[in-house]
Amino acid sequence: MRTEALFREEPYLSSAEAAVLGINERGGVILDRTVFYATSGGQPGDTGHFLRADGSKIAIAATVTGETKDDIVHVPAADQALPSVGEQVTIAIDWERRHRLMRMHTACHLLSVVCPFPITGAAVDETDSRIDFDLPDAGWTKEGVTERLMELVEADHPVFTRWIGEEELAAHPNLVKSKNVRPPAGAGRIRLVCIGENSSVDSQPCGGTHVARTGEVGEIHIGKIEKKGRENRRFRIRFGPPPPA
Repeated sequence: MRTEALFREEPYLSSAEAAVLGINERGGVILDRTVFYATSGGQPGDTGHFLRADGSKIAIAATVTGETKDDIVHVPAADQALPSVGEQVTIAIDWERRHRLMRMHTACHLLSVVCPFPITGAAVDETDSRIDFDLPDAGWTKEGVTERLMELVEADHPVFTRWIGEEELAAHPNLVKSKNVRPPAGAGRIRLVCIGENSSVDSQPCGGTHVARTGEVGEIHIGKIEKKGRENRRFRIRFGPPPPA
């Protein structure tokens, strides 16, 4: 059962009307369309609720994928009633949480611009995210990286998406920044997240949600740079100004 992922083209859409297509064996709810982002690519899935016709609510504790990225499963919180197949519901995400994740995910893209090295791991969180780089040089400093990040934020570059064919991606392998993970093949097209006029700052495959301009990220800083192996450095991004020295 394929769910139309409204968030891919409309990341600022916080609610919508939807129909229940099915309930899986674990009580997960599948809808015909959704604004709920499912956990993927280091970004957590959305939380929120369904509003039923009788005025009652079903709290959604997590959103995950099934066998493919189009299999989006909404996981109700414990002891919640389940909707019926065919039922029409109004779905709404926790917008404040989503917006923080959108800001942080965009900040992670900016960090990959400042540090143009192969990415070996990443995790997006509401307050403290990380990117691991294949980076043997220990000469990078929190202060220097923070300064360059804030230059990109304050430039208020546009952030947008576009789609390319798999053949174009194969012809431009440098678009993929992950060292070990490739975009899923077989769908015929790849979604790129681009930053700057005509993608002048960055362009890379990504299925996550992002803000519309880098200025919306707000103040960020590198809280810590950790050594995670002979050739691996972990950069932690946090909101707000750097703490006093």
